[in-house]
Amino acid sequence: MTTPPTLDSTREQITALDNELLTLLAKRRNLSLDVARSKEVDIRPIRDTQREKELLARLVQKGREQGLDAHFVVSLYQGIIEDSVLNQQAYLHGRANPDTQKQQYAVAYLGAKGSYSFLAASRYCQRRQVNMLDLGCQSFDEIIQSVESGHADYGFLPIENTSSGSINEVYDVLQHTSLSIVGETTIEVGHCLLTKADAALNEIKTVYAHPQPISQCSKYLSQHPEFKLEYCASSAEAMAKVIQAADNSVAAIGSAEGGALYQLHALEKGLANQKINQSRFIVVARKAVDVPSQLPAKTTLIMATGQKPGALVEALLALRKHNLNMSKLESRPIPGTPWEEMFYLDVDANIANPMMQDALLELSRLTRFIKVLGCYPCETVKPTQLSQEQLILAPESVHVNPVPESTLAVQAQPHSRNHKSQDSQVSCQEIMIGANALVSFAYMDLSKSSDMSKAQEGAAGFEYNEFEHKIKAIKETGFQGVILGGQIKNNKLAYYSQTLRQAGLICILTLDDSADIDALTQTADLLLLSGSQMYNQSLLTKLGTLTSPVILERHPLANINDWLRAADTLLSGGNKQLILCDSGISNPAQPKRLALDLAALVEIKGRSHLPIIINPSHSVDTAMLATQAQAVKQLQGNGIVLPFKDIESLGSYHSWLHTLYS
Repeated sequence: MTTPPTLDSTREQITALDNELLTLLAKRRNLSLDVARSKEVDIRPIRDTQREKELLARLVQKGREQGLDAHFVVSLYQGIIEDSVLNQQAYLHGRANPDTQKQQYAVAYLGAKGSYSFLAASRYCQRRQVNMLDLGCQSFDEIIQSVESGHADYGFLPIENTSSGSINEVYDVLQHTSLSIVGETTIEVGHCLLTKADAALNEIKTVYAHPQPISQCSKYLSQHPEFKLEYCASSAEAMAKVIQAADNSVAAIGSAEGGALYQLHALEKGLANQKINQSRFIVVARKAVDVPSQLPAKTTLIMATGQKPGALVEALLALRKHNLNMSKLESRPIPGTPWEEMFYLDVDANIANPMMQDALLELSRLTRFIKVLGCYPCETVKPTQLSQEQLILAPESVHVNPVPESTLAVQAQPHSRNHKSQDSQVSCQEIMIGANALVSFAYMDLSKSSDMSKAQEGAAGFEYNEFEHKIKAIKETGFQGVILGGQIKNNKLAYYSQTLRQAGLICILTLDDSADIDALTQTADLLLLSGSQMYNQSLLTKLGTLTSPVILERHPLANINDWLRAADTLLSGGNKQLILCDSGISNPAQPKRLALDLAALVEIKGRSHLPIIINPSHSVDTAMLATQAQAVKQLQGNGIVLPFKDIESLGSYHSWLHTLYS
């Protein structure tokens, strides 16, 4: 009988293999820089997604032969590809701006060593293989002043967080500075409860933190009402207070990496409300930079529109006219000018691009004020994905060449205006969707309703009374229908449908699972196929055989062509009662919030005869809903979906919702 190897022996072998892997990864990274040098000569884009798909398909097959799971191989190489892309971008950007190349950068950031701003700045410099002379600051204004005065080469400013949203103070200081945005970086934010090494949770009485982490960890902190919260200027200051404390009764919220610099122990981890918690930072400098044409670029600008209806929409249409994608829109009040706002836009384009130049010229005529804050390389690397077919089949069995978009545009497919030139209309009860009038639906997620939990405790009567009370308020506000989302038990479908119909409202049920199709079809006036099911070919085919009206929601990762292909699959089955619904696209900067794609509405209206409704309830704050609704009307959308949070929230919709109809 063979004696099994000892644990120490096995660990030594693993360590040796890890060292070999690191050596190979370093060699691969150096080869990727050779690729960048080649692309610098040939003027080719950094990313070749077609080759990346072929590479992943081949590696999946090779990995399968070695007994490796396909998803593991894809996940591993997505990280390797991202590292390769970012390093190639950094190399080419440096080559295009030789005057910025130094052995050491003086960098101003918020707080001291250990703060999230410090970590973001460190990683930015490490990727460029330069030393960082750090300059901790107590405020955003101080960061700006340090760079403007020449004490720092760069300033790092947190601009948004996936949990707490945009950081308004930074937008405000950008209004008045002459600095240019020259870069961006995004870091994972892992909030921990940092204490001295021998502290216990029951000893903690006071927690120090910056206001942003406190907001992002509100759920955890609500579970510890015994904690006294003390605000600090930065996470680093909070950590310093723990070190200076005489006992173990204090803690700080910060990263484990930052806490290690202060010899602090991460007593509790994963404090953030959201599992995916990222912060995006912008890099500012005194001089603007040139972005090579091979790199994906982003241009950030601010503008003030004229005081007339539809002024913002006119500006957005100018971007659409020149085929430019706006990836972010933020508004901030103009100090000293009541009820007027300044708009911040991120446009996915290089400022040297002729289309961007033409758009800026047109915007200068449409707006009262416009200023470009900077053009810089976009560091958001969207992972290359393989379909389920590609994950299962061998690479020689997989067709990875996409259908040319030009082919899709010219074919007389069921969705297209080549097939039907006039706008289609869908009739549901007494409502005509696709006519000139703008319809409005309220969205209710029953799975998140407090009433549902009470019903599960046996208080079904209470639940029904509350539901009827909400429906009455929705009807009085002016909505024409209600979309019910979340898990609904089949024995309650008839009640919900009857209650809505008695109120004169259309009952729209969300289809998330093919097993529910029969029950929902028998009950709903309208079916909404969830975006998560947009690629479900068998379900699309099944819906195509029905006579019931269907709303087809766009998948957050789907482009317009994929969306219209799904529509064609359904239409080809014979069901012509189809409505498109755009709820937003995936936003890498804020993974938990979708980004409303108004430009897609313009393109869809030009290419397709199908009615389209917009659902901004997953993509914007309540404060922005009025602006988005006005934009939908100006862009000739056929309907809008608004979130029902509580009865009080309906009051904020009431005045402007009816204004849209006038």
